[in-house]
Amino acid sequence: MKVWFSHKGISIFIRILLYTAGLVVLLLSIAWLSGMFEKKVASDWQERGVRRHSAEPMTVVHEVTKPYVEEAIGTLKASSRTIVASKVLASIAQIHVKAGDQVSKGQPLIDLDAKEYQSRLSQAKQSEVSTAATHAEAEKDFKRVETLLKKNVVTKSDFDRATRELQVAEAEESRAKQAVTEAEILLSYTKIKAAKNGRIVDRLAEPGDIANPGAPLLVLYDATSLRLEAPVEEQLAVKLRLGDQLKVYVDALEREFEATIDEIVPQADAPSRSFLVKASLPRSEDLYEGMFGRLRIPAGSRKHLCLEMDAIERIGQLEFVDVVRPDGTLERRFIKTGQVGIPGRQEVLSGLQAGDQVLLKPTSPERESNADDK
Repeated sequence: MKVWFSHKGISIFIRILLYTAGLVVLLLSIAWLSGMFEKKVASDWQERGVRRHSAEPMTVVHEVTKPYVEEAIGTLKASSRTIVASKVLASIAQIHVKAGDQVSKGQPLIDLDAKEYQSRLSQAKQSEVSTAATHAEAEKDFKRVETLLKKNVVTKSDFDRATRELQVAEAEESRAKQAVTEAEILLSYTKIKAAKNGRIVDRLAEPGDIANPGAPLLVLYDATSLRLEAPVEEQLAVKLRLGDQLKVYVDALEREFEATIDEIVPQADAPSRSFLVKASLPRSEDLYEGMFGRLRIPAGSRKHLCLEMDAIERIGQLEFVDVVRPDGTLERRFIKTGQVGIPGRQEVLSGLQAGDQVLLKPTSPERESNADDK
């Protein structure tokens, strides 16, 4: 029994030894094939393709604090807008203005056919002359009867009749004078004049058309009353006050105007959670009703990164810069920029940190040749 176990243990030991020796031989073969036992030659592969900073100009990414401005989109509208219409029914004889004309208060705008109203005035004046003569005759008769009554020549009823006839004549004459005044007023309505200074923005009728009372003929607005009406988010609108000075940018003109808040509608629009703010603009011949504008509202300040624009390279919509690492190597890094700040610098939204050193773009060959020519 003891001999059997001894032979079995020796057999297992020999197998383990053989397996171990085989594994060692295999590892040594692999090491020999990989060149482990040969002399190594130093390689510079890590340096190949790595760009290093030499004497190129650099700039530093700065962190700056900038006032933050929110924009409210709105439309230019006139607070003083007038619809010019006729007060009488008549055909249009002549229109003196067209859309775009600047007019002053009292300037003739439209002439209506006045023949009918001139005839009415003539009839009223003739009636006034007739009633004036009747009144004079009745007054003369009244004085005569009054004198005779004092002498007891006429009766009291004759005096009452003369008094009644005088009163009727006076009433008829007064009515005739009022008719003349009315006819003169109606005739004056055939000459339509500007009620205020302003600009004609629309012409809705032409000579020969019938002017119906109240029907619009012209649209007039006061250019000095233009203002931007814009819905402003409630968290910004509640901080605004009447008389505040803000900036309004008009995209079509690429210009900024000073504006004064003169009205804040005291009711929020529930779906948009905004208040309608109206800011008056200075008079300008370049501003027209209906133009698009942006009301710029200060909303505090915020910190952001700022980089010289000459350091940014663009390919299509991609923007990237060359960052100088502490060891002098260059790293090409993609960034995302925001608005242009001070001249020559632009906001960086992502890709860089404050203090990063960035390589400026080299001058193009064309610019160098131009400089040499000069």
